[in-house]
Amino acid sequence: MFDETERGLPSSRLRDRVREARVDATREAVIEAAWELSRRTGLTGWSLRQLAREVGLKAPTLYAYFDSKHAIFDAMFCEGWTALSELAVTWPIDTDRPRASLRAGAHSWFTFSTTELVRFQLMNQRVINGFEPSPEAYAASTISYERFTAQFAALGIVDPAHLDLWTAICSGLAGQQLANDPGGTRWERLVDDAVTLFCDHVGFPPDPPPVEEP
Repeated sequence: MFDETERGLPSSRLRDRVREARVDATREAVIEAAWELSRRTGLTGWSLRQLAREVGLKAPTLYAYFDSKHAIFDAMFCEGWTALSELAVTWPIDTDRPRASLRAGAHSWFTFSTTELVRFQLMNQRVINGFEPSPEAYAASTISYERFTAQFAALGIVDPAHLDLWTAICSGLAGQQLANDPGGTRWERLVDDAVTLFCDHVGFPPDPPPVEEP
């Protein structure tokens, strides 16, 4: 199906649009299959031949869509950071109640991180030998970090050391949960305590009590 803006295009251009749509759809299918294989075997536990079989392609054909395994990891890296960036803009920022804001953000990030082990590893740990994200993929992580720093700046947190401390706390809790109690709550139950310690460290006073609805 084409929208109204495409109906008047020359037939050659319409064929190009159809071809582009098919390429995009195949690339998306390859990336999703790569995520699924990674869940089953780990990020480094599958081959391009296995991946091609998952999406019904011959291994050489796969190179028409991605020129290497690292190119697939690159697309996955970008997808992961884009998803986190989109989630981050939904975090409530209440400048009158910064402690509550940080608790909400920490729990949201913790859930995002611990829901998908291989995504957390790809985004935050160097588990793939020789893989470095491309500038285009790395830009997705930069956008996410810029949104994070803007939200913290709105709460009055601008010291780079405080930002680093926050990311270390959150990543550490998520990493411990994934490594030692996957699917459990051993480190999740510490999130509120960790946020309280952080808020005390940066000098936030206690939040005022929430306003009750009339």
